[in-house]
Amino acid sequence: MDRKEFLKKTALAGVGTLLANITGWGQTQAGDKLRLAIIGCGSVSGQYLPHITKSPYIEVVSCCDIIYERALHRAKEFNIPHTYDHIDKLLAGAPFDLMLTLTDMQQHGQLNHKALVAGKNVWSEKPLANTYLEGKALLELAKSKKLRIWCAPAVVNSPQFALMSKMIQEGKLGRIAAAHGQYGHTGPTWSAFFYEKGGGSMPDLGVYNFATLTGLLGPARSVMAMTTIVNPERTVDNKGHIKVEAEDNAMVIMEHAKGILSHVQCGFNYFDPHGHEGKGQTQSTIRIFGDQGNMGLIGYDWAPLGVEVATSWTEPPQIVQPDPEGYQWQEGATSISESMMKKVEPRINVHHALHVLEIIEAARNSSATGTRIMLTSTFKWPMV
Repeated sequence: MDRKEFLKKTALAGVGTLLANITGWGQTQAGDKLRLAIIGCGSVSGQYLPHITKSPYIEVVSCCDIIYERALHRAKEFNIPHTYDHIDKLLAGAPFDLMLTLTDMQQHGQLNHKALVAGKNVWSEKPLANTYLEGKALLELAKSKKLRIWCAPAVVNSPQFALMSKMIQEGKLGRIAAAHGQYGHTGPTWSAFFYEKGGGSMPDLGVYNFATLTGLLGPARSVMAMTTIVNPERTVDNKGHIKVEAEDNAMVIMEHAKGILSHVQCGFNYFDPHGHEGKGQTQSTIRIFGDQGNMGLIGYDWAPLGVEVATSWTEPPQIVQPDPEGYQWQEGATSISESMMKKVEPRINVHHALHVLEIIEAARNSSATGTRIMLTSTFKWPMV
């Protein structure tokens, strides 16, 4: 066994041990529903709550927002019995089993930490934390308290992702060489946090493609990237005229095993007639290339509309798996809640989320230093 194989096997063995140590499902109620609390009652909660409240496995008991009127609005809209204006009041209030963190991304790490310390399982919108080390510490804390923590995005749950993964594993495209992902629009206008330190196009947009491509091709070994700020000033609803501090344009190359390279392009300066919602997108935004075929994910990886497969020199490409089979990008919390109640492992896993977080941090370091950044994290793969 050469050194590379030894390191690979050692890393995977470490992940296996880590997974074995967190097979407990945390502290949950004895009833037939998981009690859930939401912190952050802005626009994202308006996407999550219609999905969550239809689940037979979930009871939403509380919601919290520092702008208390937003919590009151969601409580009235979705018949949620308890409201709070601060996380400390939420954690000391009505009992619950799982906290959903849907706040500004810069706050995720500290809020997730508070929840774990208080003995609560966590589903966090992306990213899990502001840095890889902070995210890793959250996982260690969860393990020490026999709790669980997960993080968006849920792109690996789609049937299109499963089909693409199986085609790759079965060698339908031959030897895989390269892949590309792209996601961008002209940038959100409703909040400044996207452009402030700790924000940026990678944790907001590129995170989806990073999750999809590593999920399909395996963990990245190294990263090289360039990031820039194209538009140094913005006007946003909640703060008016602001200075942009986080990257709004990124080009990231990831090196995977067996010589595979993938590229992700994301930014807040990309004209897209489909806009931020992405409705009506019929072009592929993810494409995988092998020496016997290629395939593209039609639509966005968070809202897939099918897979275009080309494996013939003479026949036209075919569209397969056009049906999302109920998959929605906001289903992550619903999915893991059902898994917790059934005590089965979901496809979504925190090690994958941590790996994506390390990629984002490595891309920024690469751009700042002009060097390739080696990665240390990994996750169980293939995912399907």
